[in-house]
Amino acid sequence: MPVGSHSATVRNISQDNDESSMNDSACNIRTPVRILILAPALLAAGCAVGPNYHRPTATTTPMYKENQGWKPANPRQIPADQPWWSIYDDPVLDSLERQVIVNNQTLKQAEAAYRAAQADILIDRGALLPDVSIGATDTHAGAAGGQVKSQSAQLGGRGSGFTTPTYIKYATASVQAQANWTLDIWGKIRREVESDTDRAQASAADVAAALLSAQVSLAEDYFRMRAAEQEMRMYQTYLADLEQSLQITQNQVRAGITTLADVYQAQTLLENTQVAAINVQLTRATYEHAIAALIGKAPEQLSLPEGNFTTTIPVVPVGLPSELLERRPDIAAAERTVAGENALIGVAESAWFPSLTLTGSAGFSSSKIAGLLSASNAAWSFGPQLAETIFNGGSRVGQYRAARANYDQAVASYRQTVLSAFEAVEDDLVTLRVLQQSQDLQVTAVGAARLSENLTLNQYKSGIVSFTSVITAQTTRLESEINLLSIQSQQLVTSVNLVSQTGGGWNASDLQLANRGVPKD
Repeated sequence: MPVGSHSATVRNISQDNDESSMNDSACNIRTPVRILILAPALLAAGCAVGPNYHRPTATTTPMYKENQGWKPANPRQIPADQPWWSIYDDPVLDSLERQVIVNNQTLKQAEAAYRAAQADILIDRGALLPDVSIGATDTHAGAAGGQVKSQSAQLGGRGSGFTTPTYIKYATASVQAQANWTLDIWGKIRREVESDTDRAQASAADVAAALLSAQVSLAEDYFRMRAAEQEMRMYQTYLADLEQSLQITQNQVRAGITTLADVYQAQTLLENTQVAAINVQLTRATYEHAIAALIGKAPEQLSLPEGNFTTTIPVVPVGLPSELLERRPDIAAAERTVAGENALIGVAESAWFPSLTLTGSAGFSSSKIAGLLSASNAAWSFGPQLAETIFNGGSRVGQYRAARANYDQAVASYRQTVLSAFEAVEDDLVTLRVLQQSQDLQVTAVGAARLSENLTLNQYKSGIVSFTSVITAQTTRLESEINLLSIQSQQLVTSVNLVSQTGGGWNASDLQLANRGVPKD
């Protein structure tokens, strides 16, 4: 889907002044007489003031700088019928990821904002049709009228006259229907609906971006948790080796070969390592808690068993830079925001033109309910109302300039989003390339450290070297193994992040469904 196209007519949106921009509008008719004559034709033709939208240009390149001359060790294409995390072949990860869309609260918040944006379309679209109301009344009222004389018998047979007030009663019954229709001659309402539609599509892209962000965060935390588990296993092996070394020093002391100083050194190293191993357990627990929050659960509701740490790093091909404009939801959201702001320029321009409203009513009115609906009690009215503001202290000029400025701001934000996307992809590519080189070297270093440890320990048993050399060799071996694990963990996380930077299989054509479920008039 060409995300940025809403009109067959495409023209550049320039920074013209207010007067020249108004002359560029498609419906530049000012005199009231011509308005009354041409209003029905203009309305039928769908004329709308304001610039027609075209997608802003953005900086792009033919290829990625950091992708030239480098081939990933394990390239994997995301299957068209499967989610992006399927390339890691981890059933536990798959189960967790599928819970994000159901329970993640940040995603629910974004989805609710999208539904609100859809509702805005219905609200503004309703103004395109007449507003019809019906009502009925049955009113009774009274008022003081004239005075009448009356005679009253008095003592002594004499009578005197006095006056008493009279009351007049009224009764009115009516049934009436009223209709008001503001004709959208200049396209103000249609531009508002256009802007609402664009914003709803931007909101739909925000939902996709929120979902992808939550899924990526979960995968990153998951792999970091598995790396922490692997580090715990390394410490367990290392602690077993240290306990063996402690036993050797004790044997050496009993044989009179060395002193208690070696025993204390071995014991100190053992206890310090136990503390470090406990800290790794803390790290593992915090990642598990983070995963629980991402799937909408309290930490106490999620307990993941330990699993294997994969050393296979799949990398998704990034394709061409131009494809990134259609594959990232944040870019699509920024572009749809530009389209929405462009439509609001037309809304601001429509304030320069008069409004035409058709008003009519029909009903029945009588002093009695009986026979109310007879033809003799019928009444109706109909007439157009033309209104034009001739002075408002520059408010319309300010609104128009604000709309232009908001559009320019959205364009700059869109272009910066594109640049930031290219930067992120390039960063991940160079990171993966360098980490692959580092891993090859670190694997060799680990092998050398293990050989050095074995040789040094044998030399210590033979009394050739001091126990300090053993400690140094053992510490170097552990540090080398942890460095290798850190590189592999960072490779996995960067691989996940690269999937995110290239859209995770999302495509801007998905925005065609952004307004699904919104009824049309």
